[in-house]
Amino acid sequence: MRHFRIDEFRPLRIQFYRLVLGIGLAVSATALPDLASARELSAGVVKIGIINDQTGPLSDNSGPGSVVAAKLAVDDFRKLSPDLKVEIIVADHQNKPDIGAQIVRKWFDVDGVDMVADVGNSAVALAIQSIARDKNKIVIYSAVGTTDIGGKQCSRTGLMWLHDNYNLVTGSVRRLVAQGYDSWFFIAADYAFGRNMVEVSQRTLAEAGAKSLGAVFHPLGNADYSSFLLQAQASKAKVVAFANAGEQLVTVMKQWNEFGMNATPQKPVAELMFLTDVHAMGVETAKGLTTVTAWYWGLNEETRAFGQRFFKLHKTMPTAPQAAVYSAVLQYLKAVAAIGTDETDAVLDKMRSMPVDDFYARGARLRADSKLAHDFYLVEVKKPQEVKTPWDYYNVLETISADKAYMPLSESECPRLKTSAK
Repeated sequence: MRHFRIDEFRPLRIQFYRLVLGIGLAVSATALPDLASARELSAGVVKIGIINDQTGPLSDNSGPGSVVAAKLAVDDFRKLSPDLKVEIIVADHQNKPDIGAQIVRKWFDVDGVDMVADVGNSAVALAIQSIARDKNKIVIYSAVGTTDIGGKQCSRTGLMWLHDNYNLVTGSVRRLVAQGYDSWFFIAADYAFGRNMVEVSQRTLAEAGAKSLGAVFHPLGNADYSSFLLQAQASKAKVVAFANAGEQLVTVMKQWNEFGMNATPQKPVAELMFLTDVHAMGVETAKGLTTVTAWYWGLNEETRAFGQRFFKLHKTMPTAPQAAVYSAVLQYLKAVAAIGTDETDAVLDKMRSMPVDDFYARGARLRADSKLAHDFYLVEVKKPQEVKTPWDYYNVLETISADKAYMPLSESECPRLKTSAK
């Protein structure tokens, strides 16, 4: 386990008169709380824990880059409230739920961590979710796909900032079925994320009048996909869908091309793909792959500006999870500063009342099931000759508005919604 502390901030008395609630938004000093009349911060400091896969198969899409994103968020927050002391603690959960749970429990019980962000593994997220609920501590999830976090295992303290598998698969599955791709076979990671993604996909296929011809599941970090690809080929399915990501998706797509499957009528679909995956496999291998993403650095001037800042520090363009970590950390700190406390219930109330308004999402709000509702984008990897600048890999085919991207609350399995409706 790698566990280290980053503290670059001056231990000065917190003064809120210079706070503004958003970039470009001026607020009268008389409307802001003074520390003398506000509740004290716990231990006089705001502590944020970034936990994810720092070195393994999922590290490129979040990993150390998420730490960079969190630091950029703190840097930008200091421009709004320069005297607020912030600490960032970082740990590697190694994609193991028991290790992740152990780290986060210690953070809450011993180290005084106020909020945890990122996580990036569904199995680890499910283990952390129950701890945070019991301890009444905030966790803001980035690349966590399982719908259980916002469904059966939903919690007031567990916020989904990026996506879940419903956002990722329903729009693209329906679009492809409408184009005649009505038979699917799945190659998926054998843990909570992959199994949940296949389940959601198969349910969506059935609703659209299409069919699943089967699924095979591989271990996390698998290196040889030949048997899985042969099963997919033998299925004669029109679509071979990959419910994995990171190093796993890169390896299986390279082998797809090596086996000549790119020359067959079967269409490969990456149900979850990150920008770093495209970079690692190469545009020649990835060309034509479609996926749904919550964010892309090349969307507009604001996203490109953040991309360039991030690149100078990390030497890659930011992924959607890393952009989400930036947004989540900044929004959390704004809420803490606005009310003068890091007490969980008060911060959550403030975060729910404040729209997110940054380059990651404009006017986005937290829903009753603790999901941040924002737009998504159906993208396709460009052909090599279309790539004019490094990392500019996507053509945006369609914007999926927030009102269409999320499961209706009336269909949610979140127990909190049923309780509040009584």
